Amino acid sequence: MHKTLIVTNDFPPRPGGIQAFLHNMALRLDPGRLVVYASTWKRSREGVEATAAFDAEQPFTVVRDRTTMLLPTPAVTRRAVGLLRAHECRSVWFGAAAPLGLMAPALRRAGAERIVATTHGHEAGWAQLPAARQLLRRIGESTDTLTYLGAYTRERIAGALTPDAAARMVQLPPGVDEKTFHPGSGGDEVRARLGLTDRPVVVCVSRLVPRKGQDTLIRALPAVLAAEPDTVLLIVGGGPYEKDLRRLAHDTGVAASVRFTGSVPWSELPAHYGAGDVFAMPCRTRRRGLDVEGLGIVYLEASATGLPVVAGDSGGAPDAVLDGETGWVVPGGAPGPTADRLITLLGDADLRRRMGERGREWVEQKWRWDLLAEHLKTLL
Repeated sequence: MHKTLIVTNDFPPRPGGIQAFLHNMALRLDPGRLVVYASTWKRSREGVEATAAFDAEQPFTVVRDRTTMLLPTPAVTRRAVGLLRAHECRSVWFGAAAPLGLMAPALRRAGAERIVATTHGHEAGWAQLPAARQLLRRIGESTDTLTYLGAYTRERIAGALTPDAAARMVQLPPGVDEKTFHPGSGGDEVRARLGLTDRPVVVCVSRLVPRKGQDTLIRALPAVLAAEPDTVLLIVGGGPYEKDLRRLAHDTGVAASVRFTGSVPWSELPAHYGAGDVFAMPCRTRRRGLDVEGLGIVYLEASATGLPVVAGDSGGAPDAVLDGETGWVVPGGAPGPTADRLITLLGDADLRRRMGERGREWVEQKWRWDLLAEHLKTLL
């Protein structure tokens, strides 16, 4: 692998799926051949201290811009070029293609021999807007390859590119640490702590935002409770939608059967997955396709933990499920079909076991971080 400069807004301690993706990949590259140029998470004293502590723990060099959002401005481009030259990097990886990939021509002139830009769900949204579509086309022309998460995002993004750039696209999804997410991850302890021992548990681990579909689970719960009266819906995560979800649970009459954990430290997430019998996140596409699920790594983490999954059909979410084998895909935002699948799974322990085992097997075969990191090394 060439010595590589990663340019990104999405890097811990800022939380999120893209951030975890980039960090996990970076940890599996040669630390002596890696430099990260990232924005600052928060300008508050606590945010600055947390960022400094995180950076000090990393085995590679991290350089922070003072701004909380890197944009391809002349000043940011000059600093990226300066870092490329100072550290003698020959490759560049843009953690998110849009908009930072617009700096690619300047970095190429400065000596970058390989430029890789990774796309996520938001680039699929860009591809539908005329002005953003043109910018995405420019990014495709000035990089060696754009990576994509799955079939859905590739189809959307490729339509905005030249035929040559589209032909150079390569799949690079996030992975799963199968040693961290596994069936013995500590779910029994979480169940006991929450008073859920011996109760059927449907768990959803995600940010609390409308796209994720926690509201659909709450609306499906009356039908589930009619078939499995002791069922508990365990909603793991924090976010701006929490008040609305609590109100909906109360108005629907199921508040006593819904538990909200709030934000959970990353180290405790595997155990919270393991506290469930079934994982469900019936995500849906919003804003006429601009708010869409890029892939849904949570489904794969649940599969690695040995749970069957119920996924929504938004964007690339179906790419993270073998429909009928590791779980099922349901129409996003549809309480009826969601309830039907949950009732079937909660009532059949053997089916849950088979789907969970198949999911675990699939993760080990295709979605391990070490396999995906080797692929990235060849691209760089």
